Amino acid sequence: MSKKYLFAALLSVFSYSNVALADPATPANNSVMLPSAQSTELNLVKTKLSNMLGFKIDSIKASPMAGVVEVITDQGLFYASADGNFLLHGKMYGLGDNVSNLTEESLAQVRVDGMAKFSDSMIVFPAKNEKHVVTVFTDITCGYCRKMHDQIEDYNDRGITVRYLAYPRSGVKDRSGQYSQGFKDLRSIWCHEDPQQALTKAKSGSNVAARICDKPIEEEFDFGRQVGVNGTPAIILANGMMVPGYQDPSKLFSLLESAQQGG
Repeated sequence: MSKKYLFAALLSVFSYSNVALADPATPANNSVMLPSAQSTELNLVKTKLSNMLGFKIDSIKASPMAGVVEVITDQGLFYASADGNFLLHGKMYGLGDNVSNLTEESLAQVRVDGMAKFSDSMIVFPAKNEKHVVTVFTDITCGYCRKMHDQIEDYNDRGITVRYLAYPRSGVKDRSGQYSQGFKDLRSIWCHEDPQQALTKAKSGSNVAARICDKPIEEEFDFGRQVGVNGTPAIILANGMMVPGYQDPSKLFSLLESAQQGG
């Protein structure tokens, strides 16, 4: 097998199963030296990227690859050369004793921090005998989101607490610059006096009664885009790792048990 096809095979094997459920607190096991960029150099890169590309940069630091810095922005995670002359967008893998998805590990921490920030604005369906907690970016127009919610009691019965964040798939604004219908519907649900009931009815096809209040629907959407959400449902585990797409209750429970055991 050629090196090209071997690398492709490695990515297909590790990009979801082993890498996606790795513990982000465990550093990559490799001997790659950190770049020698100092804070002054990092600030110069930050200024250049902000001025040239309009990025709002949340953090910038040395990456595990020499001469490359990791940049967390409002548009996602990027890598840049230490002098700021080159920008990369993609995944970085560590090839130590095991293949590790370094990009996913960095995004996992951003997700953990963001989930803490939005914890008071989530719509929560708690399990009585809680064993696991997942946070799900959802939209009422998404067929698999509806399917997942139809099974919410099954998730809860297995000890899985489900917390919802809003992610209007049509975006926050339409082409005319007005709030999209998807945004307004989710805002109305989050503003309802009984958000759980409103979300359940909306996902079963009922019309959404309009309500307006101060809920961070746009901020939750922006957070989702920042951490790699490009479709719904997107399931975030407690350790910040993301499982894209619908998972039935049995499969999700198995994934959570495996992640908890470090498997």
